[in-house]
Amino acid sequence: MENNLVIEKMSQTDSLEIADKWKYPAPYNFYDMTEDLEDYEEIISSTKRGNHYFSMKQNGVLVGFLSVYPCENNQKEIEFGIGLRPDLTGKGNGKAYTELALSYIEQKLAPDRIWLSVAEFNKRAIKVYERIGFKEEYKKMQKTNDSEFKFVVMTKLIKGIHE
Repeated sequence: MENNLVIEKMSQTDSLEIADKWKYPAPYNFYDMTEDLEDYEEIISSTKRGNHYFSMKQNGVLVGFLSVYPCENNQKEIEFGIGLRPDLTGKGNGKAYTELALSYIEQKLAPDRIWLSVAEFNKRAIKVYERIGFKEEYKKMQKTNDSEFKFVVMTKLIKGIHE
């Protein structure tokens, strides 16, 4: 993958493309924004997106997005989410795109710790996160997509802090 990736605040055009057009094959259709009304409303509303959603573009083409939320009780701790365009998933792209997204977060926010939640069935994403230094902290049940699912909460310490 060429390293000509640009990360920028998400536009309304990008949010609607992701929300309405990105459809993943089963079982990853779990991540379609239209599967969860709350997620859908958050990404399409510029007010709800705020300064938390960013587009990842390569050669001007939308290839992914990330969400970044500083934790309320510790601004040096970041909750992180990432999504790749459906045709880019399952092809060995996850590690490179995730590393670039994390590099962006580290440069802009200088967090001590980054954490994420990933659906337990998503073994390929868990493998990517483990390969770049995330460690499983615990599992939890979470309501989403009109049901309840098991998620794995993973964390990564930045710059060797507390290791």
